[in-house]
Amino acid sequence: MGKSKLSGAWGEALAAEYLRKKHYKIVASGYRCRFGEIDLIAQDRRFLVFVEVKLRKSANFAQAMEYVDQAKQDRLRSTAALYLSQNPTHLQPRFDVIEIYAPAGTETARPELHHMEDAFR
Repeated sequence: MGKSKLSGAWGEALAAEYLRKKHYKIVASGYRCRFGEIDLIAQDRRFLVFVEVKLRKSANFAQAMEYVDQAKQDRLRSTAALYLSQNPTHLQPRFDVIEIYAPAGTETARPELHHMEDAFR
């Protein structure tokens, strides 16, 4: 992989570290089922958070959040519903998006990270 390439695993690791620093516990990463995939599943005292990580070099073309369209949201909701049916919880489910902008790809010293809580209102 070239130095300027973006890696989904790299972005998810950055997002997971960010969430840990904010006192979330990472419950799962890369959860897959027949409906789709959820990048990260995290929890705090109140919420079970289904996190979509969007990694981009810049927001010049479109903000990363714009790539989470209605169809993607529907797939994430279906995937989350199956996860919840297999892993019951008293926590309130929530959908977040974490955008990461890394102009130099995985070589970016300080990627810019934006966390949008309850992003699918």
